[in-house]
Amino acid sequence: MTQIFITIAAIFGGLSVAGGAFGAHALRDKVSERMLEIFDTGARYQMYHALALLLVGIFMSRLENPPMTLVASGWLFIVGVVIFSGSLYVLSLTGIKSLGAIAPLGGTALIAGWVVLAITAVTVKF
Repeated sequence: MTQIFITIAAIFGGLSVAGGAFGAHALRDKVSERMLEIFDTGARYQMYHALALLLVGIFMSRLENPPMTLVASGWLFIVGVVIFSGSLYVLSLTGIKSLGAIAPLGGTALIAGWVVLAITAVTVKF
């Protein structure tokens, strides 16, 4: 699981940088300023959580038997990025407003990931 989390973190991080560059250069004249802000929010949160997932992977590598809470935190970050950032990307590129209703589900997964990581931090000796 450690290798999976670190690999996905690296992919998310790289795609976030590529997405940020795409938004700043290719989208600037193609979508409204508001849609550009939405796209940027997706890229920013993707990077934040790529780093969080990397941290989870590093923590896991230091533990002989990583607790399920740490594993759950990693999966919540992955699901949250896919749903939150993914829905913002598609919303900003298509203008389909109903996708804005999906983003909070991803945001909830991201928050849950942080809560579970905090629980892990107070219950496990790193």
